[in-house]
Amino acid sequence: MEIQILHMIEGAKAARGITVIIDVFRAFTTESCLLARGAECVIPVGDAELARRLKEEDPTRVLAGERGGRMLPGFDMGNSPAQAEHLEVMGKTVVHTTSAGTQGIANASGADEILGGSLVTARATANYILSQNPAVVSLVAMGLDATSETEEDTLCANYLAALLRGEEPDITGEIAALRHTSGAKFFDPAQQDVFPEADFHIATDLNRFDFAIRLENRRDGLSRMRLVR
Repeated sequence: MEIQILHMIEGAKAARGITVIIDVFRAFTTESCLLARGAECVIPVGDAELARRLKEEDPTRVLAGERGGRMLPGFDMGNSPAQAEHLEVMGKTVVHTTSAGTQGIANASGADEILGGSLVTARATANYILSQNPAVVSLVAMGLDATSETEEDTLCANYLAALLRGEEPDITGEIAALRHTSGAKFFDPAQQDVFPEADFHIATDLNRFDFAIRLENRRDGLSRMRLVR
């Protein structure tokens, strides 16, 4: 198995084989929480206006998303796993747009299969990939707004690569250090309305869930993220 670690939009464009688009803070942590809460599926889209049109077509859909970390106007929720854990989504479809994670999906046109990557589903994601025995795996760390690398996404990519190689790394120290690097914003009192501290604790809860999240292509042209065990 060839494992390549890539970064940001250009990395997504270069991805091949089974591809994991990684966004720990917070896209795929949020999607994992939504699916764990019983959402039927999540439709990830890169364009906010498309997200709004999908809501207009079916008002039962839940709109989730952000730009610059802040919830978009008129949306039902932002890009927050803490919000996802308190929103009623059982049986509903969520339309999700973000600055990094969903942009990676939109640009990974060369991938054979796409998974959403985060620390909360890391081991289950590695186990799913191993069950498929692919020739190539691309781990794409999306970073901040898909324009600069971040510690948490690179850590998740390296952890997944180690699991795929049969290693069992202890990354508790690296996770704790995130509080003082890319995760520091979650502890800033002035930013709690955008980056609540609870999001940090959920997003760094390693292997919280026993499922991976996988993109399914549908005939209607909309791809949907669903959980797979």
